[in-house]
Amino acid sequence: MGEAAPAGESGEFRSGFVCFVGRPNTGKSTLTNALVGAKIAITSSRPQTTRHTIRGIVHREHAQLILVDTPGLHRPRTLLGQRLNDLVRDTYSEVDVIALCIPADDKIGPGDRWIVQQVQQMAPKTTLLGVVTKIDKVGRDRIAEQLLAVSQLLGPEADVVPVSALEGEQIGVLTDVIASKLPPGPAFYPDGELTDEPEETLMAELIREAALEGVRDELPHSLAVVIEEVLPYAEREDMLEVHALLYVERPSQKAIIIGKGGSRLKEVGTRARGHIEHILGTRIYLNLHVKVAKDWQRDPKQLGKLGF
Repeated sequence: MGEAAPAGESGEFRSGFVCFVGRPNTGKSTLTNALVGAKIAITSSRPQTTRHTIRGIVHREHAQLILVDTPGLHRPRTLLGQRLNDLVRDTYSEVDVIALCIPADDKIGPGDRWIVQQVQQMAPKTTLLGVVTKIDKVGRDRIAEQLLAVSQLLGPEADVVPVSALEGEQIGVLTDVIASKLPPGPAFYPDGELTDEPEETLMAELIREAALEGVRDELPHSLAVVIEEVLPYAEREDMLEVHALLYVERPSQKAIIIGKGGSRLKEVGTRARGHIEHILGTRIYLNLHVKVAKDWQRDPKQLGKLGF
């Protein structure tokens, strides 16, 4: 499993691009947020919720890690699915390190093997390492077993690091190991920047995450959020007014998002507003509307309109 010297031991500054991969719900987005120290990536218990390659930027004294968050690789069933897979393929071949996330409390399955196979085919030259996530959920023996299993899956050359993003355990060690694999080079972004995504994209993702929370229906793929406009709030100088449209495919889905008497949409607004205010550093008035765009995932024209 090899010991990696922390970046900077040789005095060289290192910088590069890193991508977390793994089956749905393996803790990739939570890990991104823990490394960056802010809520950048959308976290949800539903598979296929991440839509954009949001970059989180990790600043260290001797290194800068740029985390590229991709949608999960999957066997596509719609035009949207195909486009998401193309996005992943492009990302894999352009990053310096690919980190495979496998939870400590899950057995390695065919899905994990398939992902490793795809990564090795698409990006044979990219450094691959293993991350055993959610170590707070199991005992030491199980962690040791999983480290060995992941090491066997990836081969003897690959480093494997156990972490708990939730508890912040081993996050520093993981940062050092990743940094040691990056090429020497200057920082890409000024100190203090956490992401290079446009604020509208982050806002849309946070609204989408809040809308998906606790919904057990077929919503993840069917929900798109578009920020229509951001204006100074007329009633208060220190506030912004954000207008967002939530697109679904069927009237039944619209009813789910709005909830009885609009109660659910109100909850969505409250939850999303808190996160958006944190990112923008200013108070906002959030205006949400839900629209039906029939079968938008299969319609190239509508996909383009919604940013895919």
